[in-house]
Amino acid sequence: MLLARTYVLLADVLASELAAAWWQVAWDYMLANWSFLSIPLVSAIVGWGTNVLALKMTFYPLEFIGIPPYMGWQGIIPSKAARMAGMSVDMMTQNLIKVEEQFALLEPEKVAQEMGEDLDRIARDIIDKVMNAQVPAIWSRTPLNLRQKVYDRIAVELPSVVERMMEDFKNNITDIFDLRSMVIETLIKDKQLLNDIFIKCGEKEFIFIERSGFYFGFIFGLPQMAAWYVYPEWWSLPLAGLIVGYATNWLALKLIFSPLNPVRIGPWVLQGLFMKRQKEVAKEYAAIVASQILNSQKVYETILYGADAQKLKQIVERHLQDVVDRAGQEYKPLVDILSKKRVDVVKNIVSFHFNYDFPLLMRKVYSYTEEALNIEATLRDKMQALSTTEFQGFLRPVFQEDELKLILVGAVLGFLAGLAQLYFFF
Repeated sequence: MLLARTYVLLADVLASELAAAWWQVAWDYMLANWSFLSIPLVSAIVGWGTNVLALKMTFYPLEFIGIPPYMGWQGIIPSKAARMAGMSVDMMTQNLIKVEEQFALLEPEKVAQEMGEDLDRIARDIIDKVMNAQVPAIWSRTPLNLRQKVYDRIAVELPSVVERMMEDFKNNITDIFDLRSMVIETLIKDKQLLNDIFIKCGEKEFIFIERSGFYFGFIFGLPQMAAWYVYPEWWSLPLAGLIVGYATNWLALKLIFSPLNPVRIGPWVLQGLFMKRQKEVAKEYAAIVASQILNSQKVYETILYGADAQKLKQIVERHLQDVVDRAGQEYKPLVDILSKKRVDVVKNIVSFHFNYDFPLLMRKVYSYTEEALNIEATLRDKMQALSTTEFQGFLRPVFQEDELKLILVGAVLGFLAGLAQLYFFF
């Protein structure tokens, strides 16, 4: 028994000594070959770094930095803001939203109701300005109760005028509101907003690109390490860095969009990462566009002050002249005092003052318009219903436009990292 215990004790001591010796040998080997064993780790860092930098160069800087046109850099998206904005709005107008369908949802009577008391005030102001300008002596002697009847009559008439005006507005919306031009102009002026649309909608894919560079870089670094062990030529590390930088970018982009539709391989179902998130992306996209581009304030400001504003003014003036003519029939004795020329002046005064107050009236309709048009829900639902091919067309052009450039940027950066690794480690 004692002999057995002695053997066990000796075996434990021997095993402990052997283990310590093995770890010492391994540690000494690692210290002696630390640069050799660092190749996969450096390759992982190169893969991660090139992917991160390539993404940054996709979106930034917003403006060209350097000596134009060749020495320097501007983010790929900002540098092609007009083209990228055009591609984005084409998808929006062709697949997601029709201006005439959205504005058909507006109810003219509710628009008039939203304007409410402001219409009464404007009616009173316009009547006073017209009368004081044309027949001041008569108007000053007109009894207050008779004046009030005139105010009340016009106040009753004006909402119906607004309703007819809004109906005309809806029927001619494509003539007075150019959605495509508005969106493109907005995105060209605000390049950061253009970036934000793609960055927020593709946030998870961009995170994947960054992280995958590390994983793929490490994996690619293993054969690189083996190649260096067998054939330690100076040029092999820069060449390997170039290949890693190229391959990690290429593979990451492939995995985001391919395969387009789900493909089952054994127990796994493969599909492009972006394609899997169609519902989530649609929700994010709809929220950004509805709040920052197609909100009611920007839409109405474009209609009121944009390139086609004159067409809206013509619609407004046509309806205002009709109301003046109808009022003239009702108050014919008063109108008979005026010459035709002065009646035209009255129409001009009415048009001028109503057009002056019209933007203020439209502000009262912002909330109702947001609710009635419901742009966010429309964009979200229609984008979620797109086919995978149509949906891919939303983010794919961001990379496809300069995909080779992005991949080559990764390759060049990987090559430079390989040179640095050669210099510092070997």
